[in-house]
Amino acid sequence: MTRVTGTTVRGLLAPIIRQGDDLVRITVETVLQAAAAEQIELRDRDVIGITESLLARAQGNYTTVEAVAEDVRRKLPGDFVVLFPILSRNRFSVILKGLAMSGRKITVLLNYPSDEVGNHLMDVDEMEAHGINPYQDVLSEAEYRDHFGHRFVHPFTGMDYIDLYKSFAIDDNIRIELANDYRAALRYAPDVLVANIHDRARLKRKLLEAGARTAIGLDDLMNEPRDGDGFNPEYGLLGSNQAGESRLKLFPRDCQAFVDAVQQQLRDATGKTIEVMVYGDGAFKDPQGKIWELADPLVSPGFTAGLAGTPNEIKMKYVVDNELEGMGAADTEEALRAKIRAKQGSLVGQAASLGTTPRQITDLLGTLCDLTSGSGDKGTPIILIQGYFDNYAST
Repeated sequence: MTRVTGTTVRGLLAPIIRQGDDLVRITVETVLQAAAAEQIELRDRDVIGITESLLARAQGNYTTVEAVAEDVRRKLPGDFVVLFPILSRNRFSVILKGLAMSGRKITVLLNYPSDEVGNHLMDVDEMEAHGINPYQDVLSEAEYRDHFGHRFVHPFTGMDYIDLYKSFAIDDNIRIELANDYRAALRYAPDVLVANIHDRARLKRKLLEAGARTAIGLDDLMNEPRDGDGFNPEYGLLGSNQAGESRLKLFPRDCQAFVDAVQQQLRDATGKTIEVMVYGDGAFKDPQGKIWELADPLVSPGFTAGLAGTPNEIKMKYVVDNELEGMGAADTEEALRAKIRAKQGSLVGQAASLGTTPRQITDLLGTLCDLTSGSGDKGTPIILIQGYFDNYAST
């Protein structure tokens, strides 16, 4: 029978996961039960995605604001600057509560006109109309209010994040400043906590070169086991989410061991080599809010070997419009299939791949998983993807 579908994606309903649950077994059972109920034939190179929050919850990878405060006191010797945090209740507000509990004076230095993932503090045109130069001007909170008042709130949450972040102060120990030059941090304190997600390594290095006494990142806090608290050795507080007024769920640990175990149990049960990945935020930008969704340190913190690398694809419409122009329909289809089958080596830089973007396979699949499961009440934290590695020439 002629194939009539390509990639299919299914969100699988899963049990509520609690600390201590055997998530390997639950994942395998969920996939097998869904396949039986929906008459799905599992195949080699199918992909199973499990959201990172499920694994972190099963691991009990949580910490508290008190533990964050204690770690800050150990690792930052004095009053400090929090450099370039994102504007987020879910991602940063509870962290800031813990920082404030350290008893240190804190200067929070915010990017403008938006943070690194696109949450805006001001309108760009209005910023320019006020003669503000984002490349060099440092704005105090008072100067910001003189220009913009309280008119700019987050389009989705309705929050004024400057007011929100100031509200976490203890004995007035938080002040807000706005800048984009990392060196501005050293005007306020010699010790800096880099809260930036994706450029953190460079910022820590450049701050030390510029004379900082201490330059650590969120990835350097809660990155080692201590007194039974959660931790993440690679990412620390990066990738954490609010889990209550005074508790954080951290990014999961030991993701590679988890995905390898799921793959092995699925192979034992089905005889198929099914790829497995843990996914967090997808890497996409919301066109309305202008927000880039990737607030995790990466899309996938663990995946099986078959998901490494980037796609190697030809651009079908380019080939049809150029190399195969003028052919009849049947001849075009056969020539296109032959060209796909004849692919050898990397196509990067070749005309036939013009218009394809060589993103990491895990970034593409993780984004697909995240968009399918969503972050609300769908209840489908396990994703089954089939046919992703098929192409027009597959039979």
